Amino acid sequence: MRIQRLIETPRFFLSDGGMETFLIFDMGYDLPCFSAAVLLDTDQGRSDLATYFERFIAIAKSSGRGFILDAPTWRAGTAWAGPLGQTQNEVIETNERAVSFVSGLRALHETEDCPILINGLVGPAGDAYAPDTVLSKQEALRVHAPQIHALGKAGVDMISAMTLTHVDEAIGIVQAAKEIDVPVVIAFTLETDGRLPSGQSLGDAIVQVDAETNNGPIYYMINCAHPDHFRDALDTTAAWTLRIGGIRSNASRMSHAELDEADVLDDGDPAELGQLSAELLTRLPNIKVLGGCCGTDHRHVGCIAGHDWHRSVA
Repeated sequence: MRIQRLIETPRFFLSDGGMETFLIFDMGYDLPCFSAAVLLDTDQGRSDLATYFERFIAIAKSSGRGFILDAPTWRAGTAWAGPLGQTQNEVIETNERAVSFVSGLRALHETEDCPILINGLVGPAGDAYAPDTVLSKQEALRVHAPQIHALGKAGVDMISAMTLTHVDEAIGIVQAAKEIDVPVVIAFTLETDGRLPSGQSLGDAIVQVDAETNNGPIYYMINCAHPDHFRDALDTTAAWTLRIGGIRSNASRMSHAELDEADVLDDGDPAELGQLSAELLTRLPNIKVLGGCCGTDHRHVGCIAGHDWHRSVA
């Protein structure tokens, strides 16, 4: 299985950066509901998506790494059908087209030295910055299963649920992925105090999801937070830190509330983010994926790629 290349890697794979913020602030797109999937509807949109991803694939190749290629489906779950003015069937078809699109990019660019995994993105049913929509486990399973099953049927190598704000939604997503035996990653967003927007600690969230899903996720990620926000929350003496396999940091130290109100993109310091990511590697021995989130682009990921795995490379 392709996923074994990621699980067994002695070097972290790269991901892209903050796709939606880049498309909005750098390319001038107006993305309804922050959905990059709408770009699949036009030739220009597909061309711009391809150019966007190809920058990151080139960085992965030049640094001798694999790449996690995200289907642009973070805002393409059935919970967003109404706000996007689509039917449930149209949203499912969007997911299928998204996987076909990125699979075509993989066919063009994958090499033996640069394995590329197709990653089906799943986003929260509500606001990624605040738990405004709190789902029970059963509700989360019902809401997310149609998208997850569609992504699995379309041929993704893995599912990543990004910017989750509370545990019950994560558990429902894991259960939906287990129904079709697709590897799943859970990524929590964290506030400036290192806690989930729900108020739960990261460690307690990971322990609870593992306990209620029989260690269902292949690993956990932290995303949409600056390293300064969560560094002190990492208890390196605790077993749960060994379950953290990916980091996709924000470039900005601003809070989510501040970012929500910002009219100008805060892209931080790419070199500093690269160094901070390297420091995280010394504290989190099982990191498999590094990349960026809001405010980051190929410059930030290029700086991250310049820092090697802290263990010797096989």
